[in-house]
Amino acid sequence: MKVINLHQEEKELIELAVENNRHAQHRLYSKFSPKMLSVCRQYIKDIQQAEDIMITAFMKVFTNLQHFEHKGSFEGWIRRIMINECISFIRVQKKVKFIEDENFSEERYNNIESQFSVEDIQFLIDNLPDGYRMVFNLYCIEGFKHQEIATMLGINEGTSKSQLSHARRMLQENVKKLKNYENGTE
Repeated sequence: MKVINLHQEEKELIELAVENNRHAQHRLYSKFSPKMLSVCRQYIKDIQQAEDIMITAFMKVFTNLQHFEHKGSFEGWIRRIMINECISFIRVQKKVKFIEDENFSEERYNNIESQFSVEDIQFLIDNLPDGYRMVFNLYCIEGFKHQEIATMLGINEGTSKSQLSHARRMLQENVKKLKNYENGTE
């Protein structure tokens, strides 16, 4: 019964926010902004820029709230807007370079060992080239398929696979360097 009440409460809050009820909008923002800042931060290195993009994306959320159909997760719907806003920002910056590599092979990669902190892992991901980082985040963190990523980014599916392969390889190399540094062997 509680789950239904929580879902109903969110639905009522959304309906109030559609009517431009500032209190309802503020409650939605307060509820989802920490997670959404984290989403934006995965794509944007600078925390202040990530916060600016998140705020811009929330404006789009509130502007388009009447289009949310309550068919899926509201958080997922917001998350998608955040990701699209981050991609748009990166495109405007013209920082993304996708390298097509038709001779790559999808390899299996080891998981990053748990000895690293979240900050270490985020640092490694932040230091990937923008194209690698975007595809890596969309595939590994957000769970999109290569075809979806290709459509979102305006690239072909093979380029998406190639970018992921290169990102994983680069992460593996950097994990080794970080291990060696921490062990004092570099």
